Amino acid sequence: MEIYETRTEIGSRKNWLLSLIVIVLVTFGVLILLQGFALALIPSLYNISIEDLLSLMTGNYDVPNGRMAMLFVQGIGSGIGFWVAAWVITRFIDKAELHWDVQRSRFNPQSFGVALAITLGAMFFNGLLVYWNAQLDLPESMAGLESWMKEMETQLMDLTKFLTDFQTIPELLTGILVIGVFAGIGEEMFFRGVLQPKMKSYTNSAHWGIWLTAIIFSAIHVQFYGFVPRVFLGALFGYLYHYSGSLLYPILAHVFNNALTVLVIYMANQGMVDFDLESTDTVSYPAAITGLLVLMVGFFYFKKINQPKDAELDQGI
Repeated sequence: MEIYETRTEIGSRKNWLLSLIVIVLVTFGVLILLQGFALALIPSLYNISIEDLLSLMTGNYDVPNGRMAMLFVQGIGSGIGFWVAAWVITRFIDKAELHWDVQRSRFNPQSFGVALAITLGAMFFNGLLVYWNAQLDLPESMAGLESWMKEMETQLMDLTKFLTDFQTIPELLTGILVIGVFAGIGEEMFFRGVLQPKMKSYTNSAHWGIWLTAIIFSAIHVQFYGFVPRVFLGALFGYLYHYSGSLLYPILAHVFNNALTVLVIYMANQGMVDFDLESTDTVSYPAAITGLLVLMVGFFYFKKINQPKDAELDQGI
């Protein structure tokens, strides 16, 4: 039920390789351009010298106002960046029509509530996937690769801890806006809105399209010990779109997942709940199983109440 109508030559199935090359070039070009723009504004917006900015970008997180500056770069260069890339590809390259009027008509409070329950169940089940993925142990012959993967994971974890170590309510709200809202909208517009329909068209299979997109979605985050859980979440958002035909569900589910995670981390930092961002040594099997049951029942019901209308079937939407 995805909506992505394009009649341009580059959007045809036979030109899949050229289309993907263009998508990669446009996306990285937009992300680099917007990150550069954001970095150029930091000295004046946050009173950070060029020297301190370079130090901040290389991992020295003791710079005053550094957290807000990094969140600003993340918001402009990543969240908004993916949205702009999706818009450029849709509007100027594929000249595609997303039929937002139809997508809005497919959104209703009942399905939205079920989608949030599905997402919450998935978050509990994902704890088990995080635990399993963290146990990844490569053969001795790949020791060099494993060492590099762990080094990358450590660097990204340090950055994540820094970005989410909110000290004030304004920092928390900024984190929810950047990590929750901007990332949720931007990544869903790009991955589910643009890439998933293309993958579906190229493979002639909705399920292949969903899972290939989920794998790419996880890979761009470059977190090897969180690869499987993120593939799972990407597929979850993909199926919400597939079964409903509206991007509003995966967008809001993504925002809910990220914003709730940010809020829990803040509450843990304040000593309000027991949660360790770095801990992957234990897992609650009852919580994971309960989450899986909620996920399965929720998707069954979500699919049932979002069957395409006869008029939409007649129109081929």
